[in-house]
Amino acid sequence: MNIPVRFAYVAVFVGVLGHASSEFVAAGSGIAGPELSVWRYLFGGAGLMVLALLITGPRKLFLPLRTHAWEMLWLSIVGVSFGYLAFHWALDFATVIQVATVVTTVPIFVGLANRVIGGQALTAVKIVTGLCAVAGLVLLITDGVLDKLVGGRDSIWGVLLALACATIGAFYAVRVKPVIAQYGALNVTALSMMIGGLGLWVGVGFGFSIWVNPLTLFDRPMSSWGWILTLALWNTTITQFLWFGGLAAAADMTRASYLFFLKPIIAAALAMVFLGDQLSVLQAVAIVVVTGSVVIEIYWSKLAALALRREKQA
Repeated sequence: MNIPVRFAYVAVFVGVLGHASSEFVAAGSGIAGPELSVWRYLFGGAGLMVLALLITGPRKLFLPLRTHAWEMLWLSIVGVSFGYLAFHWALDFATVIQVATVVTTVPIFVGLANRVIGGQALTAVKIVTGLCAVAGLVLLITDGVLDKLVGGRDSIWGVLLALACATIGAFYAVRVKPVIAQYGALNVTALSMMIGGLGLWVGVGFGFSIWVNPLTLFDRPMSSWGWILTLALWNTTITQFLWFGGLAAAADMTRASYLFFLKPIIAAALAMVFLGDQLSVLQAVAIVVVTGSVVIEIYWSKLAALALRREKQA
């Protein structure tokens, strides 16, 4: 059940909508971040496991555990459990807009992770886009500090937790890439999300004394379990399938992945319209800087050629 090539960009865009709305859905649930992360990845991971079983079958699904058991375990605990605990916990302190903008820098941090892990040289365009990401982060940290000084809110901690999520996510993406190349994105993602969900269940249980019982989901008010299932099934199961499936089907995977940089714009619109969040000047500038970095990357070759022609003419 592969996504047809003609629908690849549509699938990627819908996947981006899922990524972009995850902060909004999480904030709308009213459930504390650590607990919500457990609900999300227990059910979202289970949904991905079902999809993988239906599409690839049990033998192919569990094959990565036979050959890369230890690597899958520690990558899932670090990349999913710790990464998404930081993500959801960040929303207890920072706004949807702040968290979404910071998390959008993940693809840029991948360049740094490739440098540290694989020794790949940083190209000029990666350095420029990396500086854009740093500038965006500085703006958001400054916004958080001002929020603390003027409003007495601790959004700075949320920004730092979101930064931890982005950094962990980037290094996870680089380390898990060889396993994905061998066994496929859906199988590895499903296993990783499920293992990460179980890791969150244990970690949040011991660390926060919150032991989530999945069997009690429908004992909660409908307004509560509705948000949980939306976050788990739409923002996790369906979103991850469309995102990875669309990228795999796209003729130009790199260009398709640029759609991810629409995330802070979509997240900001949802937060302002439905949650009543206000967009500060620093947050707006940070969004422009971070999303603008991808425009630089898309047109870098043309900009470099133009600069070279002008230099020769001079």
